[in-house]
Amino acid sequence: MSETIVAIKGLRHTYLAGTPLAAPALRGAELTLRRGEMAALIGPSGAGKSTLVHFVNGLLRPPVQGQVWVLGQDTGDPSCDLVALRRQVGLVFQYPHQQLLERYVGDDVAYGPRQLGLTREELRRRVRWALDVVGLDFETFVDRHTFSLSGGEMRRVALAGVLALRPELLILDEATTGLDPRGRREIHALLRRLRAEEGMTILLVSNDMDEVAELADQVTVLHQGRTVWAGPPREVFAQAERLRAWGLLPPAATELAQTLARAGMPVPADVITLAEVEEALWQALQA
Repeated sequence: MSETIVAIKGLRHTYLAGTPLAAPALRGAELTLRRGEMAALIGPSGAGKSTLVHFVNGLLRPPVQGQVWVLGQDTGDPSCDLVALRRQVGLVFQYPHQQLLERYVGDDVAYGPRQLGLTREELRRRVRWALDVVGLDFETFVDRHTFSLSGGEMRRVALAGVLALRPELLILDEATTGLDPRGRREIHALLRRLRAEEGMTILLVSNDMDEVAELADQVTVLHQGRTVWAGPPREVFAQAERLRAWGLLPPAATELAQTLARAGMPVPADVITLAEVEEALWQALQA
């Protein structure tokens, strides 16, 4: 069994606790991640997903209620260096412009690694590698103004800036929001490559069930601040009625398969990707 690198149990958190504006965000959240897997965290808007991942990468330190262990460290321990932890747990925000800090692309990608005191040569190698990984030509983009980029290019530069730190765990909050189908496919291919070639552990925070079905090995469902289910995608998406009660819908492929099955087509009801629907229809036609 793969090593567990994130273990969160019974986590509770309230913003502005003890004030008239107190807003409970987590009411018993749990999350387990194993090294090398691509996992997903899903839930409706307001479920507490962003708050939970902020505990994973050390932007928030655990309160008394709940335990958070990340990469072998108890982040609730006052001696835990959360700044050092954030170099190992990279977080790419939903809106890339929120983490673009420098005027030029090369400087922005180099911002994080520069804090590590790397030599000029190593810094340049990191920037070149990170831009290459996300599919941006170094010579073309290194001197581009960051805010002259398209939305898709900004997303790639934000990701490159995180990758340049060579994190052990990569968290992406709505990684493909606003991208066209081609851009989505390219990001999906990039994530698969990072996992296969770099051995990176990846956590997707997503409301796109088709994306989750396509990419994830394990899925954790968060609802009203609580973890209500965790398991492989096929097991999670089999809970159609529960998903709807939690404010979620099954993948489009699953709903299509169920429609075809009701129409008398011999299509399994538990398919979760369009490729599986296509294969099932092919098998039915062959039969």
